[in-house]
Amino acid sequence: MRDDIERVLIDEAVIEKRLDAMAAEIERDFPQGPLVVIILLKGALVFAADLLRRVPRVLEIECLNVASYHGGLESSGVVDFLDRHFPEVKGHQVLLLDDILDTGRTLHAVSRRLMDEGALAVKTAVLLAKDKVRAAEVEADYVGFEIGDDFVVGYGLDYQGKYRNLPYVGILKAGSL
Repeated sequence: MRDDIERVLIDEAVIEKRLDAMAAEIERDFPQGPLVVIILLKGALVFAADLLRRVPRVLEIECLNVASYHGGLESSGVVDFLDRHFPEVKGHQVLLLDDILDTGRTLHAVSRRLMDEGALAVKTAVLLAKDKVRAAEVEADYVGFEIGDDFVVGYGLDYQGKYRNLPYVGILKAGSL
């Protein structure tokens, strides 16, 4: 897989250091009491596992399967909720975790649905946020790294189901796409 990577954008040690800081910010900002964490599958799984082990409180962890890329290089513009069951959030503080903030459609749609389901408040955390104009007006409350508008893989992010297990964020060689 390493041969398919043009360059490493963010290495593992840098990611780990930033996750320490993000966990401290989250712990500082959320009131004590129940906290429900919603992980957007599959991309946020690696990020969530590493981040949440650093948050020193009791968490209720749920996963939500949504899709917007549908195997392509860009968001399709449609956010599909793929699960029949929606996590119980009524009356709870919610932290929503996603791998990357790109168009903003996914974070916007899921945050709105969580509020519609009765969440007291929803804050969002992403590993990466692209520096670009978004299709939906949304910004993440916690951002690991701001990046350019490159297509990236690794640390949970994939291209057609591959490269999620890379321990860093990288840019694929043109011939690998």
